Amino acid sequence: MKVLSKLIAVSIVASAIFFTTNTQAQTVAAKQFTFSLGAETGLPTGVARLGTNFVLGATGQFQYGITNNFAVTFAAGGYHFFPKKNPTTGERYGSYGEIPIKIGVKQFFIPNVYVGVEGGLAWEKLEDGQGWAPFHRRDLAGRIGYANKHWDLSARYEDFYMKDYHTGLVALRLAYGFGL
Repeated sequence: MKVLSKLIAVSIVASAIFFTTNTQAQTVAAKQFTFSLGAETGLPTGVARLGTNFVLGATGQFQYGITNNFAVTFAAGGYHFFPKKNPTTGERYGSYGEIPIKIGVKQFFIPNVYVGVEGGLAWEKLEDGQGWAPFHRRDLAGRIGYANKHWDLSARYEDFYMKDYHTGLVALRLAYGFGL
């Protein structure tokens, strides 16, 4: 529950920044769509640390500029959690993937620097022929980043939550954007 409390606190602070900032950081084109493709690499958090040691992912993100410094986002993609060896048996734990679908907001508070928050659902894909997990998880994410006309580099924290069961990741995302 501590992680969820931290995410709520980050969301409140980010919202305060969104609505109290009066700068003209014109990085988002108002009333324009953009699409970015990104690669992500990071470390697992929460329960995921027990059986995995590395995360690699790819995401696509649509962005619509409401104003020149505020945008609404829709993101989807996938993360693969690479397993580590069980110290008692020497066998590898099972690997798995998460497929998140999220909506969010992005606020540029100084030129090219932004804070973003996202929320949605994530589905777990199990390896070794086990198929899809029979449940979904709430997905909450926060990030801070730097973006110019085409490139976007961000540090992010993402939490997949279900009934006091937290997994997640801390990652870096590098993306290339296209105007639509």
